[in-house]
Amino acid sequence: MKRIVKFCAIVLLFFTACKDGKKENKEVEKTNKEIEYATFGDKISEKDALTKDQMLAKFENMNVGDTINVKFTSEIKEVCSKKGCWMKLPLGKETETMVRFKDYGFFMPIDSQGKEVILEGKAFVKVTPVEELQHYAEDAGKSKEEIAKITQPKREFAFEANGVLLKTE
Repeated sequence: MKRIVKFCAIVLLFFTACKDGKKENKEVEKTNKEIEYATFGDKISEKDALTKDQMLAKFENMNVGDTINVKFTSEIKEVCSKKGCWMKLPLGKETETMVRFKDYGFFMPIDSQGKEVILEGKAFVKVTPVEELQHYAEDAGKSKEEIAKITQPKREFAFEANGVLLKTE
């Protein structure tokens, strides 16, 4: 009888632990402006976020290998259509930043294109190899013809987010 009780207790603890482990790191909070955000990754605030134009100016003054900690706001231009593991945010008419998530620890909803975000993390400039660019194009659902046109590495403005606020209105 004791074995059955112990077994049931262990099974109950196991399922409870698994349920909590799969809980999404997503909260909806209201700010003093009554704007609702879904939180992904680390909890951050919307205060003191740079505009996308201010962020572009910072990126333009950086060299390959430079890194800065920063928070800024933009809207999602594109998101990984497979699982939301990256997103592209416009900084200007012709310029964008590629965003990945710290330690692959969280993802964005795949239907979040066009929504406003505030993100905090590390901005850096890098050169992305052709193979990686083709992989991202495939993730984005581009055609084989479009992917085949990618033949040169690209100097890019990159961002590793540790926390993201997604406007839910």
